Amino acid sequence: MKAMLLRRTGRAEERLLEPADLPEPHPGREQVAIAVEACGVCRTDLHIVEGEVAARLPIVPGHQAAGRVVEVGAGVAGLRESDLVGVGWLSTTCGTCAFCASGRENLCRDATFTGRDFNGGYAQRMVADARYVYPLPAGFSATDAAPLLCAGIIGYRSLRLSEIKPGGRLGLIGFGASAHLAIQVARHWGCAVYAFTREEHHRRLALDLGAVWAGEATDDPGVPLDAAVIFAPAGDLVPQALARLDRGGTLAVNAIHMSPIPSFSYDALYHERTVRSVANFTRRDAEDFLALAAEIPVRADVERFPLEEANEALLRVKQGAVHGAAVLVIG
Repeated sequence: MKAMLLRRTGRAEERLLEPADLPEPHPGREQVAIAVEACGVCRTDLHIVEGEVAARLPIVPGHQAAGRVVEVGAGVAGLRESDLVGVGWLSTTCGTCAFCASGRENLCRDATFTGRDFNGGYAQRMVADARYVYPLPAGFSATDAAPLLCAGIIGYRSLRLSEIKPGGRLGLIGFGASAHLAIQVARHWGCAVYAFTREEHHRRLALDLGAVWAGEATDDPGVPLDAAVIFAPAGDLVPQALARLDRGGTLAVNAIHMSPIPSFSYDALYHERTVRSVANFTRRDAEDFLALAAEIPVRADVERFPLEEANEALLRVKQGAVHGAAVLVIG
């Protein structure tokens, strides 16, 4: 099968993903094999390629994979051949630790991740633990659904952790793949969304999707925000975002890797403001978001690339040049 393989890490400009012809994988117990039709290109993939997030090498990246089940292993319940399904970042958890037992499997110390610990979706075929494979809602193609499987789900979790209330004033800082899906949920909840992003084309997209204001991170929207989410891996955005929060507001930081956060005055945090990180997501998050995405419905603005152009897609993600979400079309 055709795949894009990472053998060593370095700058994305080196185009380190290599075309490879790999044996087709077959499922073991409680696994399914999936013929991948589309795979989203995530900033976490970029962090893996550039060595900012450690991964097993060599590895086939990709953790927003959508396609058809083509083979079902022993012990699998609820999935059949030809089902349209998706695979996300969370690959397995121990299922027994205190975090797993309390519904916080995203914090499991023994968790493994798709495209980091096991080969992912930058390939024609992959295997996954069936317990972490999600049937996709009716009406979504694989290409439509791929960005929902990480950007969408983690954006949804970020909104929840920001504690934004329906009708509240919400800041979205950085307006890439995740934010352009999260705004659709926030607007469904009746929130007034303020988008902060350095790229003019991202500001236009935010306004097209219903933002009441769009500007740069240093700009003043003219009102205090009840909550905010940072989607860009730039630590200097944290004090800037805190300066826009009203008293009692929460800032959720959605980044698996981030540049250092500069020191800031305690006054920016005082009056019960909160800063919290967002780490991975749970299967419950995935199930709840996919159901909500079908109800709204959430639609990704997709920029398509063939599998062999995965390096170019990663570069466009790094440059902030993608309009919406980048997706490798494989099937």
